[in-house]
Amino acid sequence: MRRITRIATVGVASAALALTATACGNKSSSDAGSDSKEAGAAIAYDIGGRGDQSFNDAAYAGLAKAETDLKIKGSAAEPSEGESDADKVQRLTELARSGNNPVIGVGFAYAPAIKKVAPKFPKTTFGIIDDSSVTGKNIANMVFNEEQGSYLAGVAAAKVTKSKTVGFIGGVETPLIKKFEAGFAQGVKETDPSVKVLSQYLTQPPNFDGFSKPDLGKAAAQGQLDKKADVVYAAAGLAGSGSIEATAQAGKWAIGVDSDQYSQKGLAAYKDQILTSVTKDVADSVYNLIKSVKDGTPQTGEVRYGLDKDGVGLADSNPAYTKMADVVAAVEKAKKDIVDGKITVKTTP
Repeated sequence: MRRITRIATVGVASAALALTATACGNKSSSDAGSDSKEAGAAIAYDIGGRGDQSFNDAAYAGLAKAETDLKIKGSAAEPSEGESDADKVQRLTELARSGNNPVIGVGFAYAPAIKKVAPKFPKTTFGIIDDSSVTGKNIANMVFNEEQGSYLAGVAAAKVTKSKTVGFIGGVETPLIKKFEAGFAQGVKETDPSVKVLSQYLTQPPNFDGFSKPDLGKAAAQGQLDKKADVVYAAAGLAGSGSIEATAQAGKWAIGVDSDQYSQKGLAAYKDQILTSVTKDVADSVYNLIKSVKDGTPQTGEVRYGLDKDGVGLADSNPAYTKMADVVAAVEKAKKDIVDGKITVKTTP
């Protein structure tokens, strides 16, 4: 697979120009779809696109693994700035007509488009990450218990804060991102009720710049730092990189999201201040769906990834984190209590 050009902002290419590789087994452009065992696989990126060091890059990692392990060819399509649902419909249609199977929409924003496109390609499996609202016989809903991983981040934040003030930054105020906030705030408060949690969202729907503009994340983090926050957790996609930058430059602790951001090359300059990251196994969810199609038993319906199966978790790549024995112990205890049902994590703030 030819690599996709890295981007720093949304909108470097239209859907028609953003396909970066052709899939194998393209037998027909008919709406009937293609043979699931012969077709390649495709992903359509969310806001921020490839190179966000977070959500989209995790999806790409799953596709890349499938190419290597399963010997399939992949395609990928970038979002365009200010695009409509009609643009997403066109993108998914083009990917399916090119013979790709499965076709995966990275993010809940693809729900309306998949609802329209999936019935037209009954032999093609469509996957959607972070959404369970749209269903169908050929649709797999890959969803995560983000609130559980965020609870662990809250535990860690409450244990390391010295100012007794921590921050949460959400990219766009949607039900999905509120799950991150809810879990984080609960983890903080149940670990140390005296710690104050500052919460802020960068944009409101239908403005989704809060997932794609690093300057917004940087400004929000600076505002929280000015209010004495010494730990800042951002669930904001590409915008979160701005939050990490501001927090690291201030010598405070940043908590990453989706991918293990300590290990992301684009954030290497700030890695020492990335305490940990709330991870979602988006890569495996993409890989598992592709493998299921190749094996002839495609996943459909809800496929949930929670703390019990390490579908979400807390990264421990930073040596500074692993040396904090009391923090690690508190996080491990909280993880066990969640898995054992002793702690129920809220999904709304």
